[in-house]
Amino acid sequence: MCVFSKHLAKLNYDQLGRAAHEMGFDGVDLTVRPDGHVKPGRVAQDLPRALEAIRSHGVAVPMITTAITSASDPDTRAILETAARLKIPYYKLGYWNYREGGDPDGDVASVRDAVAPLVALGKSLGIQAGFHNHSGPYIGFDVRDIREIMRGLDPAWIGYYFDACHATIEGGSAGWEIAQRIVIRQLKLAAMKDFYWEKKDGHWKARICPMGEGMVNWPQVLATYAAARFSGPMSLHMEYESQDEIAATARDLAFLKKQLATAYGLG
Repeated sequence: MCVFSKHLAKLNYDQLGRAAHEMGFDGVDLTVRPDGHVKPGRVAQDLPRALEAIRSHGVAVPMITTAITSASDPDTRAILETAARLKIPYYKLGYWNYREGGDPDGDVASVRDAVAPLVALGKSLGIQAGFHNHSGPYIGFDVRDIREIMRGLDPAWIGYYFDACHATIEGGSAGWEIAQRIVIRQLKLAAMKDFYWEKKDGHWKARICPMGEGMVNWPQVLATYAAARFSGPMSLHMEYESQDEIAATARDLAFLKKQLATAYGLG
């Protein structure tokens, strides 16, 4: 279980590791992107410092969240080389958008052209990519598009970063469950957050909420993970407003650990 460091942006590396440990997390999902804990231009200097500080509290860093979308970006190789050298096994890819009024199939084909060399680079360095299904106009909100992007690519080096919350936002009553069945055989990473639909100013919108207070069917989601013996990193995202983010994150983790214990038979 990892805490997503985006939500603890005010903490330095040592404070981040201490907070993760005190809340009961096993790891940190560390942001390595322009708005992250580690800036891409300083990854060679700062990522080793971050890991040393976090690991000193007995907390792992099994994954990083990046904005990587191109193998030709000068920061891409530096990020992946540094992460691989530091024995970080996974990284989350950045995002691509469907063009407004464009051809969705063409957009997917274009992203596949961008992802293929990233997978080849990751394979050469020894780090696996996760493709996140984000709701909205993001390529991959429908996991079938991710499946098409990954078709023919080495599954050892790329897989799904499945987000049951975003899948439920886009998938309604049954679509999320079908999506999960599609991804489970090539699941690398899992995101954890919850939501409900809220009507505001005459419009419906998805509102992120504390774990267990929303619409995600956690018993079924986690039972599917357990049946597949999924043991990859799970990243907890605390994306709702709270006066005490640490306390709110700790409560979410307690809920999730209880659900995991039931699903995986860890009681």
